[in-house]
Amino acid sequence: MSSHLLDGLTTTDALAAVFSDESTLEAMLRVESTLAQVEARAGVIPEDAARTISSCATTPLFDAEAIARASRESGTATIPLVKSLTDLVRRKDPAAAVYVHWGATSQDISDTALVLLLVKAFAVLSRDHERLQASLRSRSDEHAHTLMLGRTLLQPAPPITFGLKVAGWSAALDRGWTRLADARRDGLLLQFGGASGTLAALGTNGLAVSRALASALEVGYPEAPWHTHRDRLASIVSACGIYTATLGKMARDISLLMQAEVSEVREPGGGSSTMPHKRNPSGCASVLAAATRVPGLVGTFLSGMVQEHERAVGGWHAEWPVVASIVQATGAATVAMADAIAGLTVYPDAMRRNLDATNGTVFAERAMMLLAPALGRDEAQHMIQETLERVETSGRRFGELLRENTDARRVLSADLLETIDRPEHYLGAADTLRRQLLPAAPAVRIG
Repeated sequence: MSSHLLDGLTTTDALAAVFSDESTLEAMLRVESTLAQVEARAGVIPEDAARTISSCATTPLFDAEAIARASRESGTATIPLVKSLTDLVRRKDPAAAVYVHWGATSQDISDTALVLLLVKAFAVLSRDHERLQASLRSRSDEHAHTLMLGRTLLQPAPPITFGLKVAGWSAALDRGWTRLADARRDGLLLQFGGASGTLAALGTNGLAVSRALASALEVGYPEAPWHTHRDRLASIVSACGIYTATLGKMARDISLLMQAEVSEVREPGGGSSTMPHKRNPSGCASVLAAATRVPGLVGTFLSGMVQEHERAVGGWHAEWPVVASIVQATGAATVAMADAIAGLTVYPDAMRRNLDATNGTVFAERAMMLLAPALGRDEAQHMIQETLERVETSGRRFGELLRENTDARRVLSADLLETIDRPEHYLGAADTLRRQLLPAAPAVRIG
């Protein structure tokens, strides 16, 4: 029984449907049905048997709860599913029942079914990723020249633009998506090897059946069965982990900028159960929940990679719920962040106010770079430190006090001193970098 209340933050409706009992049964039965069909075309089993098997391989005829209960004894859902399918076929045509699951092993069906589920899941993820990236690129362009504090170690630093910050989020997400697309292309492959991964049960027809099965299911064809070699699936779940962590970084930034003391942005959010004035960063909370859960799940998958010989005990048996949880958490985080960015309110005035509230001390670096060549590093540093202390005690602005310094006036021009604490004069290559982070090429589509 699914715990919908417990799972509320861990998936989306679309991904929950992909990994539902009905969808999982459908994927397993599709593998069994397609196997029978390609074997019939290859002359391995009778065509009448294949037709009967396919006619029985429909989800309404199967009891998912009964199969789940039986799997606790068999160690895999495939064994009770094959038994149920065989019983159904036997009632229609006893002779055809012999050919159910012909030449396959239970892991062939479960692994290939998982691959089919992941194909569907990544098509869902792709749509949500594209929506999020479109919003990020639009926000970056909109705020290309919106000034704000840079923050290092959570302390004020020289200015940046909000457009540059958003472009950084977008570029990291693009890199993560490319990584995920590559892993998906390399990893979503047919599993079909029979008992020991040699296709021996099918004799000389093994390779032909295997190739035809991959083609009919529209999945990649591996160079050999991969029963105990889980590295390609590991690349997929690891890429999900990196992608989700990138979303988590974005959520952390937004939630910090949303604090009342900062108030530079606000996501749509949600209300409090007791405090009417509050708007909580609920989208960010959902993303950060996923970013907290996924690394441990990835670690669980990696722990299960140490699998013995040609078929393992326990390692691959642990994977279905782990992989499903990772992918669903990744999707839930993507949707939550897409909604947050689409509804994000940006407050440029607050950004400028927080920048001005430093009294220009964040431009001490600029003053140091301008004064040191003429005065020497030590003397310049002494002058700047003395000026910073005067800012703290007087509450006056850094640039104003520096303009009163005789040595500073001797070294720097009046125009330079006049603009030394103006943020628009100390952005360096910010907009060039922003544009470089947002290449014109569209995102890689998965699915």
